[in-house]
Amino acid sequence: MTGPDVRRDTRDTEGGPFGADRFRVLYVCTGSVCRSPIAERLTRLELRRRLGPGAEQIAVRSAGTWGHVGAPMEAHAATVLTEYGADPAGFSGRELLDEHVIEADLVLTATRDHRAQVISMGHAAGLRTFTLKEFTRLVRAIDPATLPEGGVIDRARALVRAAAALRGWLLAPSAEADEVYDPYGAPVTVFRHIGAEIHTALDPVVTALTGVPAPAHS
Repeated sequence: MTGPDVRRDTRDTEGGPFGADRFRVLYVCTGSVCRSPIAERLTRLELRRRLGPGAEQIAVRSAGTWGHVGAPMEAHAATVLTEYGADPAGFSGRELLDEHVIEADLVLTATRDHRAQVISMGHAAGLRTFTLKEFTRLVRAIDPATLPEGGVIDRARALVRAAAALRGWLLAPSAEADEVYDPYGAPVTVFRHIGAEIHTALDPVVTALTGVPAPAHS
């Protein structure tokens, strides 16, 4: 696992408004207190490492299909985030609502079941909803030279379209390959394992979204 980083994530809990002038990423798990919060806060951290103030162009949120509304992040999840240099403070769990799916440009879920639940809500979500690991696999196959240059938002939207076009052609080696399993109730060592899975899956995603590789020290 990547060691602790001295720089800390001090952003507000909601990451600003989910405005039309941003590319909007929504992470979905079950309770909204373990996997999706880890993914949300790690993504924000990695976006700032690559884009600095330009990270504001990508808004990141999380929610749960059976979300613990208003609940704090699970303690072990917070520990894992702290070890990566992200700040878990101020997090509040959310239940997945139609409006969250409608607003999102990209929905990344922990499991295939979550993906199916999001798609079943409608709102033309099928072409912009993937499991996290599925999206990682797809973006690794996309030639960065085929994506627009210059604007992060245009690049990110083109990336989602390209990934959707590849989905039927680039299949997972196994069903389990696209899953991030729920560590809820497990020891912190399990949370560290899940945190490492999420962090590893996020690196190529954030690089593809931004066009900027991770700094050498991260």
